[in-house]
Amino acid sequence: MRHILLTGKYGQVGFELHRALAPMGEVIALDEGDLDLASPDAIRSTVRDIKPQVIVNAAAYTAVDRAESEPQVAMEVNAIAPGVLAEEAKRLGAMIVHYSTDYVFDGTKDGPYGENDAPNPLSVYGRSKLAGDQAIQAVDGLYYILRTSWVYAARGHNFLRTMLRLGRERRELRIVDDQVGAPTWARFVADVTARILSESLRDHDLAREKRGLYNLTASGATSWLGFAQAIFAEARRIIPDTMVPELIAITTADYPLPARRPANSRLDTSKVTGAFALTIPDWKAMLAQCASELPGSS
Repeated sequence: MRHILLTGKYGQVGFELHRALAPMGEVIALDEGDLDLASPDAIRSTVRDIKPQVIVNAAAYTAVDRAESEPQVAMEVNAIAPGVLAEEAKRLGAMIVHYSTDYVFDGTKDGPYGENDAPNPLSVYGRSKLAGDQAIQAVDGLYYILRTSWVYAARGHNFLRTMLRLGRERRELRIVDDQVGAPTWARFVADVTARILSESLRDHDLAREKRGLYNLTASGATSWLGFAQAIFAEARRIIPDTMVPELIAITTADYPLPARRPANSRLDTSKVTGAFALTIPDWKAMLAQCASELPGSS
């Protein structure tokens, strides 16, 4: 039976991947307690023991603001570890899937970013993720890097769940309205990952031809304020007596954080849709489906 090594099994995307990858083989799913991604020796030992045909690295250091004061830890997990996983995958002749972020860009471009646009991260987190992308590419094995943005799910820590929690606690919320991106459901990312891997495992020559970096987000775009408005609209649709706070638009400057964020996080997904014949739903459609699975929605 094919062995699939999945890291970050309790993360938003990792949780969904565990389900999505199950039909393809035995999924050996690990969390930080099982594998210390800050230890290259532990990574090599684990991969060599499991001997997977596929490695899916959904683990990451995602504390964007804390990374500003913990740059070494962020680099160990987000930059060094992916490179080691890629080296081990190549040694085994295995495929590796890794997830990147819109934070590798500075957000100054007028339109959506393409895969060939020059990165210019504004934060330690963004620099560490870019370094991880580059490490995998330098190994030059059979890899897919899927760059996504504004990921959320019905579980875990994310903007959707934070808004619903704060909506129960406060009468008004001040939300940034000058950052734009595509809110993307974790399940969509997992399902597309499974589709890409399924196709690639059937035809290794085609996989080698299609390997590379791909942008993968929902279609459409909105601001954080627009996302919040849509979240509460969905909440009211599902549970009509949901309390909705007043949402007040603010600027990024009104809400300073240790790590700078890109003002424009839109990503051009035409490469992935063309390569794998995908139809990508609008972000509002994804949100509606995800919201229907929130606790209390049935």
